[in-house]
Parts: sequence; C-alpha cells; structure tokens
Amino acid sequence: MAEKKSQNRTIAQNKKAYHDYFVEETYEAGIELFGTEVKSLRQGKANLKDAWCSIQNGEIFVRGMHISPYEQGNIFNRDPMRERRLLMHKKEIARLFGLVKQDGMSLIPLSLYFKGSRVKVQIGLCRGKKLYDKRAAEAEKDAKREIERSMRAK
Repeated sequence: MAEKKSQNRTIAQNKKAYHDYFVEETYEAGIELFGTEVKSLRQGKANLKDAWCSIQNGEIFVRGMHISPYEQGNIFNRDPMRERRLLMHKKEIARLFGLVKQDGMSLIPLSLYFKGSRVKVQIGLCRGKKLYDKRAAEAEKDAKREIERSMRAK
C-alpha cells in the first residue's frame, strides 16, 4: 500500500503575534468548521490578525478569526467572525487552562493550514512583550539585515 504523505499548505499566518508576544510553546489543534468555510479557506480567505483563544467549560474556542464568506455559499454562509471550537484532547486543554491562569500568559493562534484534507490551527502559549522588548527585537533584526547586506557587498 502506498503511504499517504501529510502535506501542509499554509492558509494564513499571524505575524503580529510574533511581534507582540514571546511564544513559549506551540500546539496543534483541529478546528470545527462548516462546508462553506472550508471552501473559503481553500481560496485563502482567512485573517488571524486579531484572533485569540479562550477556554470555557473544558472547551477551547478561537475568537476574532475572520473567514470571508464563500461567494457561491448564499444561505449556507455563516457569520465570518463567529467563535469556532478547537479540537484538542481534554488533558491538553486542562493543562493549557492551568498555564493560562498564570499572569501574562495567553493563547494566540499562530497559523492556519491544511494537513492533508483537514484544517489545523497552530496555537501558541504566549507571554506579552513590553515596549522595550519590541525595540530590542527590532534593533536585532536591523543589525542582522545590515550584516547580510555587508556580506553580499563583499
């Protein structure tokens, strides 16, 4: 039998999360979607910019994620900003709930991608950056860019 290769095709990434937070750990979760939402994702119409995750009653939800309505979806289209349930094991959710209760920790969706035919979300357990952390990261990035530029010139 031929083995099925798992191909990951990125739909959307949350670059703002890496600017605003230190990512401590990452987790993979499935997401509960409707058919027209999946069709819209196949066209690449998703935005994770202002998205975050919350845990309620032992379930984890992603909020603020925008999936544009599917053009041919008519009455079957859902609200683009609705909260969507993430699919993770109960023990993982309980562990994350304990970690999020600590000061300064939050769950932020980092990327949305297809793994085979399934849609997956990469969630980051994040700690917020202060303004001086952001400035230091920007200075480090500029220094690397300058080094690369000088190396290419020689």
